[in-house]
Amino acid sequence: MTEPRQSPRIRYDEGCLAAHALNVVGDRWALLVARELMLTPKRFQAIRRGLPGVTAAVLTQRLGQLAEAGVVAQGAGLYALTDSGRGLMPVLQAMCRWGALHPGHDPRRFISPTALIISMTAMIRPTPAHAVAGLVMGDEAFTLHLTGDGILRPRAGADPTAGFVLSGNGNDLARAVYGPAPLSDLARNGTIGLTGDAAAAQDFVDLFGLR
Repeated sequence: MTEPRQSPRIRYDEGCLAAHALNVVGDRWALLVARELMLTPKRFQAIRRGLPGVTAAVLTQRLGQLAEAGVVAQGAGLYALTDSGRGLMPVLQAMCRWGALHPGHDPRRFISPTALIISMTAMIRPTPAHAVAGLVMGDEAFTLHLTGDGILRPRAGADPTAGFVLSGNGNDLARAVYGPAPLSDLARNGTIGLTGDAAAAQDFVDLFGLR
């Protein structure tokens, strides 16, 4: 018999729906744990690599709380988001857009691969362009599909149909995507790797802006 799901831990004793949401995902690190699982299931240590400031004890606690709330499921050593957890994607995108409006953002601080990809889905300018882009960051690879409706659709894994592939760490690729330097210069000085159609890659990154 299935055990009844526990109610979220009460942090805010209010009937407000926003307060209720914060009772579910408002603890420190909880929403960022969901961020790291948004594009693919991960093992415990892989989640920690995307959250270098979290301790193992806190991450264990947050995963347990999110599992109790029905946001995360565990199986075969992997943690994955449930349908409820995947429903947080628009929340993360809205937070990216909101955060870009406020001063104090320091792009020199650690940016995880998943964090960069989610920010790109939020910060792309409206466009009828089509593209299939590959991004490789260490042992993580992503394919980004832009299909003419202005929505960037990411998925984990490489795709041989990608017209170009950018490689580097999260911070260097964030510089390539959002910074003013041409990709050719960044590739030439070794900041990033670039294979495939360089002109198409430049056209692609020109679609993104922080403000």
